[in-house]
Amino acid sequence: MLEINIPGFADLRIARIVSDYNGTLALDGRLLPGVADALVALAAVVKIHVITADTFGLARAELADLPVELTIAPTERQAETKLALLRTLGAESVVAFGNGRNDRKMLGAAAVGIALLQKEGLDAETLANADLVAPGILDALDLLRQPKRLIASLRS
Repeated sequence: MLEINIPGFADLRIARIVSDYNGTLALDGRLLPGVADALVALAAVVKIHVITADTFGLARAELADLPVELTIAPTERQAETKLALLRTLGAESVVAFGNGRNDRKMLGAAAVGIALLQKEGLDAETLANADLVAPGILDALDLLRQPKRLIASLRS
């Protein structure tokens, strides 16, 4: 568990990460370079969940050897499915990552919602629901590995 006190924002007790896959951890279905190592490092302190519609059909194979729990979401009502998973896990103890329109509700409900602006783009409504935007997934994951960066961005 990660305990992070962010003055003027929240006293966080983060037990889980919930992340989208395509556009967040992966591009065109393939895990981005360096992501596997970062997930392994974070899995030592938090549980990691990946939820995806798996557009390219590669998520299961790409994540097979990593310490993550994978959920394949149905093509209908994806935003609601992602939100339901977040609530089941306890939204107040989750940092969520995403970029697509189907991530907007999940990012809005998480203790910290981090939107990613990478090659696949970032949905405007998802951006509006996020607490923070990161330029890449490794930068976003490093906010948890180096929590003073997260504090510097979210304190008020």
